[in-house]
Amino acid sequence: MDEKVLISVKNLDKYFSLRKTKDCPQGLLKAVDNVSFDIYKSETFGLVGESGCGKSTLGRTILHLLKPTNGNVEFDGVDVGALNKTALKSIRRKLQIVFQDPSASLNPRKRIDQIIREPMIIHKIYDPIEREKRIDELLNVVGLGQYHKNRYPHELSGGQKQRVGIARALALNPEFIVCDEAVSALDVSVQAQVINLLHDLQQEFDLTYLFISHNLNVVYQISDRVAVMYLGKIVEIATYGELYQSSLHPYTKSLLSSIPQVGENSKCEKIILKGDVPNPANAPSGCKFHTRCPIAIEKCKAIAPELVEVSNKHFVACHRLEK
Repeated sequence: MDEKVLISVKNLDKYFSLRKTKDCPQGLLKAVDNVSFDIYKSETFGLVGESGCGKSTLGRTILHLLKPTNGNVEFDGVDVGALNKTALKSIRRKLQIVFQDPSASLNPRKRIDQIIREPMIIHKIYDPIEREKRIDELLNVVGLGQYHKNRYPHELSGGQKQRVGIARALALNPEFIVCDEAVSALDVSVQAQVINLLHDLQQEFDLTYLFISHNLNVVYQISDRVAVMYLGKIVEIATYGELYQSSLHPYTKSLLSSIPQVGENSKCEKIILKGDVPNPANAPSGCKFHTRCPIAIEKCKAIAPELVEVSNKHFVACHRLEK
């Protein structure tokens, strides 16, 4: 893995305005709240957390599909938010996304070849003959045949649709791809095929991934480093080996304990968190996890902990671990 920083997220916020109610006294939903991390070139950076914690919003804000409220995102040293429309369109060729639901992300009125050709037309790359060659190459790369070109999305299986989504993301020769729950809508056997495909494509084209998922087993299979998110905050970042063997944050430990185990590992104690996930529009003060945390102290209720490096490339946001 290259140690060059490709994506640098700095103090990123994404807030949504809501009507003020009893359940939303501030009229603000902090979907992404002061998030900072780096993604190295050629690595797969996993992002996990419960549904509704802000994972997809974070991924789309990094790509500027959603405009950040505060903070900035740098791609290869360039502040993406400071670019004008022309420069932003140019850099978008290098930043792509594979959406969660392949049925919803593909235009049902267009054939597969039209779907893959569209980004090339928008960005005005290749002549018509080269575009046809590129479509054939991409279909072959993702394990589909030329006979799929004239089919419509409804004529394909879920796994085939997601392969088309991956082919479309590759059409512009990107460097960075956000995989937003890219396998969650697929059967387990098809999930394995798509994960293997993503791994092979990474090796072949030197790609960098942000892999978003709520499935810890899937993240374990593909990620080099993993970030754990809770109510818009990153609570822990570590290499996948250290996270799974030596996790430090109580929320991470509870997530890992929920993974089904077999054999001797099945006897591991399950950590059951008290209460429900708070309403993100009325999140707790201080550490957002303190209402469910088994080791919370008074300081947790008032002051939000900073994400600090406790060992080599292992970051945790927890007052109980402060020196």
